[in-house]
Amino acid sequence: MRVFLLFILCLCAVPAAAQSHRSGDFDYYVLSLSWQPTWCALEGDARGDAACQNATDHGWLLHGLWPQYARGWPEHCRSRYSEPTRGQTAQMADIMGTSGLAWYQWNKHGSCSGLSPADFYALAREAYGRVTRPAVFTQLSRPVTLPAAVVEQAFLRDNPGLARDQITVTCRSGYIQEVRLCLTRDLAFRRCGDDVIRDCTLEDARLDPLR
Repeated sequence: MRVFLLFILCLCAVPAAAQSHRSGDFDYYVLSLSWQPTWCALEGDARGDAACQNATDHGWLLHGLWPQYARGWPEHCRSRYSEPTRGQTAQMADIMGTSGLAWYQWNKHGSCSGLSPADFYALAREAYGRVTRPAVFTQLSRPVTLPAAVVEQAFLRDNPGLARDQITVTCRSGYIQEVRLCLTRDLAFRRCGDDVIRDCTLEDARLDPLR
């Protein structure tokens, strides 16, 4: 009998958990920009990823636009919209590297935005376009090692109005990995939640040049 009651309680808990990830219910966005050479060095090359085979001058590719709670984030929400078409995901490959990433990002994060795939991709592209990505990094001719703070300072310098508590730089396996900027629903810079501000503290993180 006790086991049966526990089973019923577990079933009752499922709707409550699902309700915590309702599409459109979130506090702000995180715009995540990945340094393409780092992705390729750590994962993309081994996978034969198209983003590592196609030359690009972007450097900082759009990883995603993520709905965020004040603490934590929703994912894989039930959306009233159909999944994006192949044409819609293909149109995002120029700034995301591959259509596959665009599809994945919609299903994990975009579905929680409350927007249709077309509107979500349009918003993500607008957010990407609003951020000035420092040209100095695309001009590298050889790998360099530098503190993550140098990358952060370059973004702060080139984006007036951006403050230190609105951006974080991440590292992985000794490489500069991503720059993450926190935005309001209207795409204005805003303070990141405490769980998002996790700056890389390495003093010699590697940054490879564009290929």
